[in-house]
Amino acid sequence: MAEHPTGIPILLEPLVTRVLAPNPSPFTFTGTQSYVVGDSDVAVIDPGPDDPSHLAVLERVIAGRPVRAILITHHHRDHSPASRPLSRSTGAPIVGSAPRVRGGEDGRADVAFDRDYVPDRVLAEGDVVQGHGWSLRAIATPGHTSEHLAFALPETGALFSGDHVMGWSTSIVSPPDGDMTEYMASLEKLKGRDDRVYYPGHGEAVDNPQRLVRGMLGHRKQREGQILRLLKEGVALPVEAMVARMYVGLNPKLVPAAERSTLAHLYDLRTRGLIREEGATWTIA
Repeated sequence: MAEHPTGIPILLEPLVTRVLAPNPSPFTFTGTQSYVVGDSDVAVIDPGPDDPSHLAVLERVIAGRPVRAILITHHHRDHSPASRPLSRSTGAPIVGSAPRVRGGEDGRADVAFDRDYVPDRVLAEGDVVQGHGWSLRAIATPGHTSEHLAFALPETGALFSGDHVMGWSTSIVSPPDGDMTEYMASLEKLKGRDDRVYYPGHGEAVDNPQRLVRGMLGHRKQREGQILRLLKEGVALPVEAMVARMYVGLNPKLVPAAERSTLAHLYDLRTRGLIREEGATWTIA
């Protein structure tokens, strides 16, 4: 991404311009990528954080053209907050992911979410937003979050994959809102499509998306196998001990994320009757 610096619009194809937000972190890689789709009129996908410099670049790319909609793949704080000032300045409706999340006793479901997100319209599977010469179709891809959407651009064969499939890392699946069973099912769903390219929320464009999705499914199944092998040793283990053994050399800042995704795997395996929970530890069923 070094050749695509923050704040510089990059024309990826005639209908798609990418703008990188200035919010790099261990969880966002080089930052959140916003997309302006269209020609004589446009849509904006995931306008990102409420950062004045980023909004100024988006408005420069829009260049006074009508904005038919501001689409949100999911309302994490690095994707949706800029939708509100952008809506005020352009008059465009905010549409896409539902504003709800699954709750949990530990309160973790709300940690990363934009609590002020209120869309004008919630999109479901197959719903379409259209402009002159383009259309964006909602594809339900729950897993990373319970209400995650991707958006297909059939005119060019592109898919805006949000955080479900990224160009630099696998996604965090953090219970209770994130669900590994749903995440795997959504990957299988995308594997069955014939999209030409993915434009993700973070990282480079994915030019061979089916190969990457197959690799992601394989990676998750390998993690699942690691968990089962550890527990088959006959020792009840907490999540933290599993992560320490499975993610050797991991950046310490990413350990909490690895623990959440491991917990998601454990919940999935428990649902399938393969393991059981005993207080803070897990064993083979």
